Amino acid sequence: MNKPIDLRSDTVTTPTPAMRRAMADAVVGDDVYGEDPTVNRLETLVAQRLGKEAALFVSSGTMGNLVSVLSHCGRGDELILGDQAHIFHYEQGGCSAVGGVHPHILPNHPDGTIDLDRIAKAIRSDNEHYPATRLIALENTHNRCGGSVLSPDYVDAVGELARAHNLALHIDGARLWNAAQALGLPPARLVAAADSVSVCFSKGLAAPVGSAVAGSQSFIRRARRMRKQLGGGTRQAGVLAAAALVALEEMVDRLTEDHRHARQLANGLAALDGIELDPTQIQTNIVYFKVNQPGWDAPRLSQALAATEIRINPTGPNQLRAVTHYQISAEQVDWTVATVQKLLASQ
Repeated sequence: MNKPIDLRSDTVTTPTPAMRRAMADAVVGDDVYGEDPTVNRLETLVAQRLGKEAALFVSSGTMGNLVSVLSHCGRGDELILGDQAHIFHYEQGGCSAVGGVHPHILPNHPDGTIDLDRIAKAIRSDNEHYPATRLIALENTHNRCGGSVLSPDYVDAVGELARAHNLALHIDGARLWNAAQALGLPPARLVAAADSVSVCFSKGLAAPVGSAVAGSQSFIRRARRMRKQLGGGTRQAGVLAAAALVALEEMVDRLTEDHRHARQLANGLAALDGIELDPTQIQTNIVYFKVNQPGWDAPRLSQALAATEIRINPTGPNQLRAVTHYQISAEQVDWTVATVQKLLASQ
């Protein structure tokens, strides 16, 4: 069996040989001057794929989301988002710490949605006591909601609500490519109602570095200023953009294989005594599951698996998360399930 088996995240992927060749051969220039042809080509392609006027290359998904929020909101303005959102949980509180933006948290449903009625009621009236609501943020796919996919109809409805109140809508689309493959729709359809969207190249698409934000020309001009302010202006960034181009051109269609392996993993784990999950809820490449075997908890199972060179992160006292990606095979999935079964049966 080919080991280690690293299911901690799709961020652990290493660049493909084609990416390494493209990086070595990249034509570069100074991107702060707008003169890197490879970066420019990537930004044009991203904008086209997402149906937006323009795009901007950034170093990470966290930077992409922060640049977007800062481009929509000023200090003291308010952002509405879900209580399970990546922006809320995993981005160092950057919107508040850097931008002085006030988060208004609403509960996410298990499918990643937020009640439209709750969003509508959360929008502030024009009152000097309140922060000004400026932005709604959604996440697609939704990491903490099991890699769930937001439907275009739902996003359209949120977009319509935002426009009715003169608000902007941002989509954290770190895994938007997965959502598009799962629905069999072009990614532009999934973000048609959004004023901005961030997408990642270094998760399931396996590029070593990089994300992008997309939106209108005026939004991207503001975003470029915010990127510079955050220290994100880069020079010969075409070396990185070259890998992202390969990711877009060669790695998107194969995401369905990762989804198939995730369902295989979920079905295998669900059949085991001591493991709890509903495999019918798996939509993309993320599998959350619970261990309820006496004497076992998530940290212990994670440590025991690590000793066999299988890496899966605990995400709570009794919950773990496994993420499939292009370096995980069907055989490795079967080996993982068999190893979990063996460990749980050992005590």
